[in-house]
Amino acid sequence: MERSAITAEVDAFVASCADHLGEMSKRGPDAHRPDALADAANLVAAIIDADGRATDAELWAYVDGVANRLSPPIIEAPDRLREARITNGKASWLGAASPMFDLLVRADQRDGRRRAHDYYTRALRLAHAVAAVDLVPSADEIAGIDRFRSTMLAAMDAVGTPRPGAPASTAPAPIPPAGRPADAPAATATVAPAAPTSPTTPPSTRTIEELLAELDDLVGLQAVKTEVRRLTSMLQVQRMRAAKGLAVYETSHHLVFTGNPGTGKTTVARLLSQIYRALGVVATGHLVETDRSALVAGFVGQTAAKTQIALQAALGGTLLIDEAYALARGGDNDFGREAIDTIVKFMEDHRDDLAVIAAGYPTEMTTFIDANPGLKSRFTRTLHFADYTVDELVEIFVKLGAKHEYTASDGALAVVQAMIASEPRDRGFGNARYVRNLFEETVARQAERVAQLDEPDTEQLTTFIARDIIGNEA
Repeated sequence: MERSAITAEVDAFVASCADHLGEMSKRGPDAHRPDALADAANLVAAIIDADGRATDAELWAYVDGVANRLSPPIIEAPDRLREARITNGKASWLGAASPMFDLLVRADQRDGRRRAHDYYTRALRLAHAVAAVDLVPSADEIAGIDRFRSTMLAAMDAVGTPRPGAPASTAPAPIPPAGRPADAPAATATVAPAAPTSPTTPPSTRTIEELLAELDDLVGLQAVKTEVRRLTSMLQVQRMRAAKGLAVYETSHHLVFTGNPGTGKTTVARLLSQIYRALGVVATGHLVETDRSALVAGFVGQTAAKTQIALQAALGGTLLIDEAYALARGGDNDFGREAIDTIVKFMEDHRDDLAVIAAGYPTEMTTFIDANPGLKSRFTRTLHFADYTVDELVEIFVKLGAKHEYTASDGALAVVQAMIASEPRDRGFGNARYVRNLFEETVARQAERVAQLDEPDTEQLTTFIARDIIGNEA
């Protein structure tokens, strides 16, 4: 890789920060370039140090990108820099907001500007550029970028500055039909056995940060969020290398989702498909849901045709196969095997414009992956969706209320918590689906109660009480 690999990103970061600081101090940008360059140098060194291994290419990039412009300049060969331990211990810088970033955040909090957003965007681009120096960034480098992102977001949260990508406001939405997630988009299509269709409206074009902000806002799912963010960073790094005409290590974008029903698999699949679109992995980013009943027929030759229809509908986006393990049941003569073979071939033929997510219970999904050697080589990453805790499910209930302009009294929330806690946690438990159904029933009961009032005020129209939850006087 050329030795000036990160120079352009360093220049953009320094120019942006210096401009903001110069405007704030009234001294002009030149007075603050050394400070901005110092932050850039710390960030570059921190990403290099994240995995404790500084390659020659990384150290040359450090010298040519920032170190030779420091005062005094550092111009040494990689071996001398390793001996001097120039980057050792710098990874800790990723875990605390720099004084410069903190200054920008607090200035934004006072006047409503978005200077810290510029720092955030430029800094992440620089971090990804450093990770892109080597052909394959290490897992620790990707984790370091995620840690740095979280550090900056936490600094914004601490003073109430809006996060990058977060919407200014959220308009209330209609109550969804029972069984459909409240946040399911119109751009999600379900391939039905009789008449599979493609989405008629593609997802809106949103930025990576807008999509990650929505991901961050989901209740629970911390491990899943981390894996999605890290996969996103890995793909961003590879896109940077491709833009420079450099060799790219192909990262599989096909995934296995394991977990019980109602744990957010469809919601995350939809967001991930749109992230893929934003990164150029797929063209439109829509999500098509399907299952065995929509893929498998009862006669020889029909299954391949049905499966092709579903795959064609998902082309340009993502195919989510629910209970995918059902395709591997029934033995070698079952038509589900024909569906699997068709899926594997289609994935190979359309590897540049299709993502496939296979979802189901953890143990059974192992059977699915083992059903065809082609599946093992393509589904190399598994995301497990743990059951929500009681507190997380209560939070989902509260968020549904806020989305539809309802609040719950303390007594109502106590009843919600007790009802959730008493539900058996077997395979029949619906997690967030159970909460959505409970919410819809509560809305209906509250409407019946309020309808009996002569002239209900706004508080009465928008407040749940305990009897709305359990359906009787409390």
